[in-house]
Amino acid sequence: MKVVNLKQAILQAWKERWSDYQWAINMKKFFPKGATWDILNLADALLEQAMIGPSPNPLILSYLKYAISSQMVSYSSVLTAISKFDDFSRDLCVQALLDIMDMFCDRLSCHGKAEECIGLCRALLSALHWLLRCTAASAERLREGLEAGTPAAGEKQLAMCLQRLEKTLSSTKNRALLHIAKLEEASSWTAIEHSLLKLGEILANLSNPQLRSQAEQCSTLIRSIPMMLSVHAEQMNKTGFPTVHAVILLEGTMNLTGETQSLVEQLTMVKRMQHIPTPLFVLEIWKACFVGLIESPEGTEELKWTAFTFLKIPQVLVKLKKYSHGDKDFTEDVNCAFEFLLKLTPLLDKADQRCNCDCTNFLLQECGKQGLLSEASVNSLMAKRKADREHAPQQKSGENANIQPNIQLILRAEPTVTNILKTMDADHSKSPEGLLGVLGHMLSGKSLDLLLAAAAATGKLKSFARKFINLNEFTTYGSEESTKPASVRALLFDISFLMLCHVAQTYGSEVILSESRTGADVPFFETWMQTCMPEEGKILNPDHPCFRPDSTKVESLVALLNNSSEMKLVQMKWHEACLSISAAILEILNAWENGVLAFESIQKITDNIKGKVCSLAVCAVAWLVAHVRMLGLDEREKSLQMIRQLAGPLFSENTLQFYNERVVIMNSILERMCADVLQQTATQIKFPSTGVDTMPYWNLLPPKRPIKEVLTDIFAKVLEKGWVDSRSIHIFDTLLHMGGVYWFCNNLIKELLKETRKEHALRAVELLYSIFCLDMQQVTLVLLGHILPGLLTDSSKWHSLMDPPGTALAKLAVWCALSSYSSHKGQASTRQKKRHREDIEDYISLFPLDDVQPSKLMRLLSSNEDDANILSSPNRSMSSSLSASQLHTVNMRDPLNRVLANLFLLISSILGSRTAGPHTQFVQWFMEECVDCLEQGGRGSVLQFMPFTTVSELVKVSAMSSPKVVLAITDLSLPLGRQVAAKAIAAL
Repeated sequence: MKVVNLKQAILQAWKERWSDYQWAINMKKFFPKGATWDILNLADALLEQAMIGPSPNPLILSYLKYAISSQMVSYSSVLTAISKFDDFSRDLCVQALLDIMDMFCDRLSCHGKAEECIGLCRALLSALHWLLRCTAASAERLREGLEAGTPAAGEKQLAMCLQRLEKTLSSTKNRALLHIAKLEEASSWTAIEHSLLKLGEILANLSNPQLRSQAEQCSTLIRSIPMMLSVHAEQMNKTGFPTVHAVILLEGTMNLTGETQSLVEQLTMVKRMQHIPTPLFVLEIWKACFVGLIESPEGTEELKWTAFTFLKIPQVLVKLKKYSHGDKDFTEDVNCAFEFLLKLTPLLDKADQRCNCDCTNFLLQECGKQGLLSEASVNSLMAKRKADREHAPQQKSGENANIQPNIQLILRAEPTVTNILKTMDADHSKSPEGLLGVLGHMLSGKSLDLLLAAAAATGKLKSFARKFINLNEFTTYGSEESTKPASVRALLFDISFLMLCHVAQTYGSEVILSESRTGADVPFFETWMQTCMPEEGKILNPDHPCFRPDSTKVESLVALLNNSSEMKLVQMKWHEACLSISAAILEILNAWENGVLAFESIQKITDNIKGKVCSLAVCAVAWLVAHVRMLGLDEREKSLQMIRQLAGPLFSENTLQFYNERVVIMNSILERMCADVLQQTATQIKFPSTGVDTMPYWNLLPPKRPIKEVLTDIFAKVLEKGWVDSRSIHIFDTLLHMGGVYWFCNNLIKELLKETRKEHALRAVELLYSIFCLDMQQVTLVLLGHILPGLLTDSSKWHSLMDPPGTALAKLAVWCALSSYSSHKGQASTRQKKRHREDIEDYISLFPLDDVQPSKLMRLLSSNEDDANILSSPNRSMSSSLSASQLHTVNMRDPLNRVLANLFLLISSILGSRTAGPHTQFVQWFMEECVDCLEQGGRGSVLQFMPFTTVSELVKVSAMSSPKVVLAITDLSLPLGRQVAAKAIAAL
């Protein structure tokens, strides 16, 4: 018989009662090679013929089972064929289909092309929908049977449906394939969710508890499919988290003006990477705040810490609350954190003693105000702490009983800042005396530092500084004025100038600078600060044009200083005087050195300079500091003598208002300005003391010791102690400045690789990550772009990558990569801007973009002595291996993106190489940590730089061959990413 089509072939087999293997042989004779059975729709045709009658045709079903077992038909074609059957009233047919599914539903696989694998995902999704509809129909019939009194048949079929559902869904591989299918076909997933709701309603009335619990289990598994990648176990066995502690200490000590949002993001990142439970996370933040308060040196630092703890951290927690899901839960977590905190009685007692008040009480009130705690929780916690305090060491001694605690002062200063900002908005020309009164009040005692700390902690310092720059600009020149207005103008100019200098030195010059002003728009103070003001790490040229203004102005200023008994105020152009004073001082110094002027004349001149406005003295010393640096040892004496003269106060009746208060600020400014140069010239100048150390973290390095020794020593101490303190943070920062990023990072990584105990290595990682936060962007570029490739490509260093230091380094590298990548779109923080930025060109030459010029790294790889082709071909470069980042058109001129792309290229070549060793193991740990830390390998993740080809190499590594790993490392937002994932999972 000549067979025309598939249907005829099946009918002939049935008529002649062929056995299954005989049928298969004949089918292959009838249909010569070429078209596959799936293209001919064999599974569909067999099922269609088998299901014609009220019960299934057993012979034709045996053909189908044989086709499945001998892999004539793919699993996807069978699943698709089954899901087309919708007459659920034919029990025997439904049961036959369920039996067929039972053959393979827990061991699906596909070794074909990526499109076929995606086809399997879609078919499985259709089959799941069919199973849900079938279950709902069986449950409905059972309900009707119960009403009619014949439950047995319906119950059997429902049990069969639920059994298949459970079997299909209990396989992680199947759930992963369904996860991909959900992203491929969102509408089909919506249909599944509807079926699930409908099934839930029907089963709610079911009396059989076993079937009901089975159904609930299936329902939970289906609902878990979209969330497969966001479930992480939290660390419940740990109580201390040094990274959180150090990040808080670092921010409180060095970055009070930093944006709250970036701190929140950094903390959230640490929480996620280390899987920290929320109550312990919040507890660690409070612990770090109290430690910071206790450790902080008296004076400005103490006020900064108080503002940070009581004003900024509650705001940080308010933002963290938005990040966490569910307000109620977060409030409970904060309450739980406070419950833990109250058990740390010695810490709280010490903080109370230091702050001279009940710190916890103030903190609870602030949290209550911000809605972080309910009123009942606040009262209950306050009562507990009150009871504990009764047993605490005696708080108040007689002498400090009347001193107001800093916390109270800071909390009061916050609304005052807002009022001052409003006052500064008014027209300065209308009531300059009133404004002077406000500013004068700000100068008394520690008011200025209180207000600045409150402004810094609440993000208002930049607008505060802007207002003072505008005031300073307004008072530089006044026309047609009498003596009284002239002295008020001089005072306003002087106070605003001193305040701005003080802000720049305490909080960094970035607070002062405006973003987009150019040329003539730039106010006088900004110009002066950028070109003339000495700062840490900034070397000034005393012969710079900015120090050489118009000679006629200089001559008139010299004459004024030398001849008159005191400084004139009327119609004085203060900005010109400040810019001319440097050249005037040079003239006066030359005259003194050449014997034209005697020391008495110099005293008179310096008294004139500092007699009315202190800002002239500040400008004069700024130039002298730059000048002294350029002089030989024997030429410095007169310049240093002049600095001494300018630093001392003037004892005269004829000074302007608020003179003593201004001198105090002037001296602290001069002391900071001169610190560097005095250390370098081994000179001492006694600045009038205010009783408080103005530079508590200055000059911490021990003299005459190599900085490498200092670095290893301080790191060993920190590691032994288990946490970083404020002083150590400042020493690390100084060493980072002195040694540079590569030296700093390389030496600390060497220390990490020496660790041989697992717990020490992990503690070292937590501490190193927080130390690297001093300049995370630059450290990451060095670590991923230079240090790691060096270790991975040099076989003589592979032994250092063994476990535990290798695992620890992989963890650290991933943490740094994730932190830098998530934050590098934002701005570098204040403390990081001061440091030299790596030249982007260095990274472009190291990691080129095109295929023509092989990168240095790839040339290094290909010239491996053992085997030239072990790791890569010489011309293999970025574009030759397609990754998700290229499809997302990520900017490859960005150094971090280049470094990440190159590192993943290197990882890919190591996985594809024929040589295994510690470096291969390191790559596995690195990828495992990426998976562990990431919510999903989506668009914002570092894994988008991994070439798609790496996935198939990775699943060959036994520890990485799991469906969840594949889902996590591929970018499922891209069709190509889904195909790669489906192919890898279907082949597992």
